[in-house]
Amino acid sequence: MTATARRLGLGLGIGALTLAVLAVPTAAANLIGADRTEVNLTGQGGPAKPFRQATLTNFASLPALTWVPGSEPSGSLLGTTPVNGVAAPFADQPVQGFSGVQRNADGTFDVLSDNGFGNKANSADFVLRIQRIAPNFGNGGVDVLGGLSLTDPNGFVPFALTRADRVLTGADFDVESMVRAKDGSYWLGDEFGPYLLHFDRAGRLLQAPVPLPGVRAPENPAGQPNLPSSKGFEGMALSPDGRSLYPLLEGTVSGDPAGALRLYQFDLAAGRYTDNWWTYQLDSPSHAIGDAISVDNNRMLVIERDGGEGASALVKKIYLIDRRDRDRDGKVDKTLVADLLNINNPHNIGGFGPVFRFPFTTIEGLAILDDRTLGVLNDNNFPSSNGRTPGKPDNNEFITIRLSANLDADKRVLP
Repeated sequence: MTATARRLGLGLGIGALTLAVLAVPTAAANLIGADRTEVNLTGQGGPAKPFRQATLTNFASLPALTWVPGSEPSGSLLGTTPVNGVAAPFADQPVQGFSGVQRNADGTFDVLSDNGFGNKANSADFVLRIQRIAPNFGNGGVDVLGGLSLTDPNGFVPFALTRADRVLTGADFDVESMVRAKDGSYWLGDEFGPYLLHFDRAGRLLQAPVPLPGVRAPENPAGQPNLPSSKGFEGMALSPDGRSLYPLLEGTVSGDPAGALRLYQFDLAAGRYTDNWWTYQLDSPSHAIGDAISVDNNRMLVIERDGGEGASALVKKIYLIDRRDRDRDGKVDKTLVADLLNINNPHNIGGFGPVFRFPFTTIEGLAILDDRTLGVLNDNNFPSSNGRTPGKPDNNEFITIRLSANLDADKRVLP
């Protein structure tokens, strides 16, 4: 059965971001993806030149100890033993865990904070929220301009929520991916269902959570799980025409081959999943994906990573995938476009030396800034991850990288 015909079976301005290429490495050691099946960059088929080492063009960082002003206490379920030198509980809500990003026309970005402190049991006092930020690459900082909390005032969620006021928390949903529709509403991908969640521009739920037919996580109240915990919709892309969502599972459904992830299509006008799905094959069953965004009608960018951080981080990659399955192996084609542990840094941006590493456990934010420039953000898993400096909680970092070749992206996904 081909990858394009599988069935479900069950029922601050952009100008500041698009810097000129700082250097174009030519050494053979900087060639990446040479051992992979390549697809033509224009999507027309035939052989393609592999991408070379990407170049760091900007770096900014939001301190781990950044809080939503005047917000509610949080972290009461984390215990009192300090983690990376940070002791809970907290007087406010942390601005943390970026797991999805949307570029705004004014040069700001909407970023999705995920379920809070790591799991359903310890995140009941973390309010789900979309933050609005603005990186300042001149001084290396990130400004938090505001945001909106996610709520269900009209009672669309059919099961009991943590809070009586129907403000949504990390014990209700684990939101991990985000796209913004043409009407300004947000579609979020969740891992507890997994569900698709539709919110208006004020963060109010617009309809009941949309379940994935035949697939359930252990947290799903319907029971009979066949997907591991925390392995739901980690990535989700919006088609360039705005008609379809492409949510990608982070884990393998029971009975599927090891490391095979299902990529689905959801028809927004019809309000349902189509019969089509594709297979994204991880390089190793121990890996996971971090984000997925559209390049054109057939191609997407996907972050693939291992679970290591700091010196133990070995795999943090961005692949260009093609759903047309040119080699007919039943899986989407993959071309490596950037190794996030081997980024050229000839101008010593951020003081990191000639080779920049993005060594975080979870890297879950990806945005196209122009046809050769990507924005990449980490999920800092506050306060538990310490990939940048051992013993200190990771900041939320925002980098831009220049690819060695154009993506030839659909103009509708470009600024």
